[in-house]
Amino acid sequence: MELYNGRPEHTEGRLEKELRVYDLLDSLGVSYARVDHEAAMTMDACEEIDRTLSDGVEEGVSICKNLLLCNRQETDFYLLLIPGDKPFKTKYLSAQIGSARLSFAKAEYMEAYLDITPGSLSVMGLMNDHEGRVRLLIDEDVLKPAYFACHPCINTSSLRFATKDLTDKVIPAMDHEPTIVKL
Repeated sequence: MELYNGRPEHTEGRLEKELRVYDLLDSLGVSYARVDHEAAMTMDACEEIDRTLSDGVEEGVSICKNLLLCNRQETDFYLLLIPGDKPFKTKYLSAQIGSARLSFAKAEYMEAYLDITPGSLSVMGLMNDHEGRVRLLIDEDVLKPAYFACHPCINTSSLRFATKDLTDKVIPAMDHEPTIVKL
């Protein structure tokens, strides 16, 4: 597995939603590293990818789980970024955001609001949420390492860029004010 700087040289065979991520990062002046790989559907499958993204980075890389949640009525949706090794307990989150009965949102909502399929969920999908249907929740521990990693709206590539760029450039450009939570 090889780490590349920036967008792929050749874009044939790449999905438009992936290319839009590179366009956004490039337009914001965000430097990023990329690794291409087989489809990664689980956190376990991401271990080798994580090692590649972390190679040579002493300050640490935040590899997180991305969960799309909703309330029981399926009217409020939340994208939660949480460290990959941290257990998720809905009761702790529910109390912090004032929404009881949280559950995992159906795949059709992920596709309709974020233009992402299961296994590819990423903060980058918020660039496709033009109506602001999804509220961004970030566990405070995700923001501690110097670098952040995510998929570019597909699960056959992964990106690494500065956490400061995530908070100062990427999230503001997607117009989704994050709520920082402690889980």
